[in-house]
Amino acid sequence: MRGPALLEQLLAHPDAVPGAVNLDGCGLAELPAVIGGRLDLQRLSAYDNALENLPDWLWNLRDLRVLNLSANRLTALPAGLGELKRLEMLDLGHNALAELPDSVGGLRDLRFVYLSNNRLTRLPESLRHLQALNYLNVTDNPLGELPQWLGNLSSLQELRAYNTALTVLPASVGDLPALRELHLMNNDLTTLPQELTQCSGLRELDLQNNALTSLPESVGRLRALTRLNLRFNELSGLPDSLAELSELRFLDLRANRLTALPEELAALPRLEKLDLRWNSLTTLPAAFERLRARGCLIHL
Repeated sequence: MRGPALLEQLLAHPDAVPGAVNLDGCGLAELPAVIGGRLDLQRLSAYDNALENLPDWLWNLRDLRVLNLSANRLTALPAGLGELKRLEMLDLGHNALAELPDSVGGLRDLRFVYLSNNRLTRLPESLRHLQALNYLNVTDNPLGELPQWLGNLSSLQELRAYNTALTVLPASVGDLPALRELHLMNNDLTTLPQELTQCSGLRELDLQNNALTSLPESVGRLRALTRLNLRFNELSGLPDSLAELSELRFLDLRANRLTALPEELAALPRLEKLDLRWNSLTTLPAAFERLRARGCLIHL
């Protein structure tokens, strides 16, 4: 049971609160106090309401594993958030938060954190202690930069930071041994740090709609990469080492400034789609016929 029907039941029968409460889309201006009586609650979702403040009793729900407060009107969070020590997933997306309390760094069991579509200009340094964190989404915040301590997140597998006004990446991104997906579209990046290519397990790299003028020659070290999106950048050439990406399936180079391609790209054994539209290419190296012969779809 969820939404308005559950809310009605909560108010009529307080003892009937289940281990997972879903109040999504109820138009709530505050959370029903009856929920605070169930200290064994593990999942609470109040997505798409009108919450501006959170009650103090919320921080007494010490068994909470999942807390979804996205799409509300929150502008600040109290330090009490740090009392939810068992929290594994925290969704605060689509609010109006300008900062996070330092106490969030004490939530050492957090694995998934969603902070997209807020007003954050910085991330608290205490987040560096989230050694269990697998997923971090800071999309659509005016951050301007990612902190150097990012490299401390040794379990991070997926980072989404598009529309965050990034102009550079910290070199410490190369210290993320578990990183599998990196999504940085719609920023202002002009270069990539050489250290990025130390992320040997990286499978998806999305850099579309930046201002990249070149790629590091060491990009060939990303041997696990299957998808590389570079459309809408300023690339005028490509490093020969791209041909070393033996697992690459999809390569999107649309809307750059390419006038020629390395013949070595024809050796990519698993390439399924190569998009070259909206460049200054007139012909392809003859060797690219081998790609077509293997069934690779080429858009020119």
